[in-house]
Amino acid sequence: MLQFNISTEYIKLDSFLKAVSAVGSGGEAKIVIADGMVLVNGETELRRGRKLFTGDRVAYAGKVYLVERES
Repeated sequence: MLQFNISTEYIKLDSFLKAVSAVGSGGEAKIVIADGMVLVNGETELRRGRKLFTGDRVAYAGKVYLVERES
């Protein structure tokens, strides 16, 4: 599992995918999310604006990311 630290209260799913370099652009993020290829906490997520908070797990393309808060 890979960790990704955020310095804010939350990060939106499409921005998260770009930040971890899982996708190359916001347009690509929109497509993979709409196609049901992204799981958040084990469930398919179709909303690109889904807010991710500390402790959320995102799975995409065989990788699992844990959202953590910067300390």
